[in-house]
Amino acid sequence: MRALQIAATGMSAQQTRVEVISNNLANMSTTGYNARRAEFADLHYQQAVRPGTVTSADGTVIPAGVQLGLGVRPTAVSINLQQGALSQTGGDLDLAIDGYGYLEVTLPSGVSAYTRDGGLKRAPDGQIVTSDGYPVVPGITIPDDARSIAINASGEVYAYFTDQVEPEMLGQLTLAGFTNEKGLEAIGSNLFLETPASGNPQVFSPGQEGLGTLRQGYLEESSVDAVREITELIKAQRGYELNAKVITAADQMLAQPRRSADAYSYPSAGPCDPFHDTCGNIGRRPDFARRDRSDSRRSARRRQRSARNFRSVANHRPADPHHHL
Repeated sequence: MRALQIAATGMSAQQTRVEVISNNLANMSTTGYNARRAEFADLHYQQAVRPGTVTSADGTVIPAGVQLGLGVRPTAVSINLQQGALSQTGGDLDLAIDGYGYLEVTLPSGVSAYTRDGGLKRAPDGQIVTSDGYPVVPGITIPDDARSIAINASGEVYAYFTDQVEPEMLGQLTLAGFTNEKGLEAIGSNLFLETPASGNPQVFSPGQEGLGTLRQGYLEESSVDAVREITELIKAQRGYELNAKVITAADQMLAQPRRSADAYSYPSAGPCDPFHDTCGNIGRRPDFARRDRSDSRRSARRRQRSARNFRSVANHRPADPHHHL
């Protein structure tokens, strides 16, 4: 029965959906996290009767046909590109990207990675790095005697010194854009790698070529909507339960013919024993035979009680008064 395999694919799909939802809820407080959504597609169809098939000699065409689906499969776990809310922190190196784009960082392997987590830090040598210590591109080093740091919307980094009135420009941060952001490969720690699906990075200054701007003293919150995720979780749970019921129903339908066959399968006839009332039970199910033997014993006991009562009444019958006449 195909229903078992079809329902199994449905349960697997709902399980994947629950796993994606649980990951979203776990990252409700992750800076710059974008919610994910599981996407599915139907499996191959078995064409019992193809649409448009000619059914008779006069050219009658079947309008719809009979196409039996074989289940569902996951196609993608796509990222929701909606920007999260901006939360004010007041930190000099806290940057929120207001709009489109990613900060570029350099991994220890020399490969470039990209992130929207603007919670930057200052390394012991003064270089601007991420929370994991990866340097931000382009490499900007803050002098030890810098009193404060200012970063404008265009990414220009200025340092203020106690003995100078005017700030000193240390460099300019850039943003990278991609043709297909959903094609980026997530590697954890709020980092992404470029792939053939995402296209090559297009690096410009903030505010140029459609890229967003930087806001100092803010961080982008997670874009996860808790109410929506709980709603999706309930729907996924209901879908899993319904598919489980389909499996139970299919199993019962498969078991019903076996029970019916057992009801009509008789044991082979054995030797007839008239003293134990088995002659009439040849070819019957054992439970029926035991029931018939019990009925026979009860009938025999009733006949014996009737015979005893008859003899007792006969022994106590009064003598015939005309017997000696």
